[in-house]
Amino acid sequence: MSEDTTAFYNDLAEHYHLIFEDWDLSIERQARVLGPLLESWAGPAPLKVLDCSCGIGTQTIGLARLGHTVVASDASDAAVRRAERETARRGLAVQFHVADMRALSSLPESDFDAVVAADNSLPHLLSDDDLALALNGVATRLRPEGVFVATIRDYDNLLETRPAFLGPSFYSDNGRRRIVHQVWDWQGNEYTVHLHLAWETGSSWVTKHYITRYRALKRREFSQILATGGFYRIEWLMPESTGLYQPVVIARKEGHSPQEGSN
Repeated sequence: MSEDTTAFYNDLAEHYHLIFEDWDLSIERQARVLGPLLESWAGPAPLKVLDCSCGIGTQTIGLARLGHTVVASDASDAAVRRAERETARRGLAVQFHVADMRALSSLPESDFDAVVAADNSLPHLLSDDDLALALNGVATRLRPEGVFVATIRDYDNLLETRPAFLGPSFYSDNGRRRIVHQVWDWQGNEYTVHLHLAWETGSSWVTKHYITRYRALKRREFSQILATGGFYRIEWLMPESTGLYQPVVIARKEGHSPQEGSN
């Protein structure tokens, strides 16, 4: 993850929730999908979970509310500070760290039942080498037969259509309008995102423009990188089956032979 990506999330941290129509509702919706999925693969709650790209806490909050023991990390110190405030405000106990996904071995905790990297965070890593570093770090934090879950945009489809923009979405916050849209500039299998936010404050408007970059990572590509990194039983679950807005990939870390009847 580049310094520019970290700067993007540092700048966005205080306004990140504005991307969602209703952030609290999104927290609940994602937890309703990810919670049962983790339990079906890793065992009943409480599980020991690492959210390694926690941002401002979207998945961290939802999983902690389900009773899981959650440790959370992110490369953005501003996002981590915001997540700490959000969890404390909700009365949740979560241990936070500032850590790049490529350096998870630096975290003091290990033997997690599951590691989560959601909201299209992995495609910020633009090379196979960086992805391999991140997955190696995930593997070092997982217990044998632990599971890794990521949510990633449907790049198999997006590379066919190469959309130039996303949105605009028009929301209302207590009668005050809010507009969210993105402009995508494609260069090969990478693209630059211009995220635009605008919202009313009384008689005036506030506008923000943020820029970041992604790699359009196809499912077969990422599955191969997972397999090379010591993961198996790799499965992709599409939005029509989960109800989540992005495809979900789940894989198990190699280790001792799984018990009969487990995933």
